[in-house]
Amino acid sequence: MKEFPTFKAAAVQTSPVFLDADGTVEKAAQLISKASENGAKLVVFPESFVPGYPYWNWITDPVTGSEWFEKLVKASIFVPGPEIDVVCAAAAACNVYVVIGVNERSKTSLGTLYNTLVFIDPLGQIMGKHRKLVPTWAEKLTWTGGDGASLTVYDTDIGPLGGLACGENTNTLARYSLLAQGELVHTASYISLPVAPADYDMAEAIKLRAMSHSFEGKVFTVVSTSTISEEIIEEMEKIRPDARQLMERKSSCYSGVIGPDGRSVGDELIDEEGIAYADIDLTRCIQPKQMHDIVGHYNRFDIFQLTVNRTKQHPIRQSDNQEIAKDEPSDAQASQER
Repeated sequence: MKEFPTFKAAAVQTSPVFLDADGTVEKAAQLISKASENGAKLVVFPESFVPGYPYWNWITDPVTGSEWFEKLVKASIFVPGPEIDVVCAAAAACNVYVVIGVNERSKTSLGTLYNTLVFIDPLGQIMGKHRKLVPTWAEKLTWTGGDGASLTVYDTDIGPLGGLACGENTNTLARYSLLAQGELVHTASYISLPVAPADYDMAEAIKLRAMSHSFEGKVFTVVSTSTISEEIIEEMEKIRPDARQLMERKSSCYSGVIGPDGRSVGDELIDEEGIAYADIDLTRCIQPKQMHDIVGHYNRFDIFQLTVNRTKQHPIRQSDNQEIAKDEPSDAQASQER
């Protein structure tokens, strides 16, 4: 591995084929191929991209939304599983790293979904997955929280790679836990949220979070955000007649790449669909760290300490203290299963 690699990153800004996992992974495979043809070595997709985001949580009551939760569960996927295999095959065919958000089903509970980021290497192997630690606000009606086992930075040919989903990028300790593992390439996956409060600029907020992480950690942040398709609007109109007015609000999504000085590098997308590209040179992380290295010389570890519980959580344990890990195979087991 080259110590200071240079490569092109691709941040995808598009919508899923709503509540259609097979259609969405096929769309993802096509976009991976397109990004690879344009020279990308890392392709990042939005949060909960497969098979979509539960917008009904924000526009209706929990009882009405329960019917849509059932639809989402039925359309969600297991990891590993046949749907993510399509994305893995595309990563292998194009020799690229892929980070993609999915709604992950639990093998032990029909009522449990995770907001999961899947990390895939250029051989098409699942390196690991990160389950969003805390669903944000109305999202608690859909997802349960992950655990510290997935706060992982992967040693890759394009540098130390980590990632968080949406609101987690405001969680200082979660971000620091990745930086402290040597992260230099951070992926931040989001959804468009036009139903946010009237005085909240979602696109600006997304970019601000990326700028904060990049400047604090002196790293590159690749931001990928989903868009609102006509299909999604029409589906939400079945729940609430004025959904279109709520969901066509502008400045609701941002995708691009932020450099270690907190400034944008490469393409930027606001609202429109496309792929934002940027050239990343990890050498650019060195000089800023001479000034502020919060995981090195610019900290006081005799004063501040962070402890992360990396234990995988399971619904039952044997009386001999052996975990029943049906719901969560190890990363090595997952690779073997594939």
